[in-house]
Amino acid sequence: MTTEVSLLPSRGRIRFEIAIVLGLSLGASAVYSIVSIVNRMTRTEALADQTATLNTSLSERPAFDLIYQVLAVVFDLVPVALVVFLLWQSGRPHLGRLGIDSTRVRRDGLAGLGLAAAIGIPGIAVYLGGRALGISVDVVPTALDAYWWTVPVLLLSALRAALTEEVIVVGYLYARLGDLGWGRWKIIIGTALLRGSYHLYQGFGAFIGNFAMGIAFGWLYTRYGRLLPLVVAHFLLDAAVFVGYPWAAATFPALFGPSS
Repeated sequence: MTTEVSLLPSRGRIRFEIAIVLGLSLGASAVYSIVSIVNRMTRTEALADQTATLNTSLSERPAFDLIYQVLAVVFDLVPVALVVFLLWQSGRPHLGRLGIDSTRVRRDGLAGLGLAAAIGIPGIAVYLGGRALGISVDVVPTALDAYWWTVPVLLLSALRAALTEEVIVVGYLYARLGDLGWGRWKIIIGTALLRGSYHLYQGFGAFIGNFAMGIAFGWLYTRYGRLLPLVVAHFLLDAAVFVGYPWAAATFPALFGPSS
């Protein structure tokens, strides 16, 4: 007599696993972000007059600033490594449950490029609209000084954000919430709310924009099952903002605030 062995953990174990992964990564970011927006809203200073800086110096000494920046990127990617470990499959494609394989890398890259172009302009419009309505803070993508390593570090920061958000919020959560029996739109809306919530420290405009991005990315993922285009698109969007900000701030100071 043979006994069938379930390949999936129990529902309780899956819930506990999700809590650990989010507690080590974007769930913690969401909690801090919610506290941050409450803090901002209870100040005497208007939300539109406040500033959020995304990439800041970590040391007054350039060499140690570089070391700290690289270490921050490496350790922030540990939760990504964790979910890869948790969903790794013995058979090929090993990362199939995360929507990753090597069969269409070029096509996925081109799709990501097109998606970045489609998302980028509406994203800028949402940010500027939020600033005009006074519901978004002045977001400064970088306050790093100009060193030889500044642009590579900003690109690493963009890659960190793309991998962390898309691999965990889309690849991992879609797989695990599906294991728990969540329906397609329940997963899409739930993860989009998470995506918006950990951007709340930038104001309500950022919440709205990232919630909409989460809906779009989720629909595409459930339609095509490909994660790489989302990672590529996210990386290109953040890289354009992080690296292009000094030029944009100097050229359009009325829109982007004073140059740092």
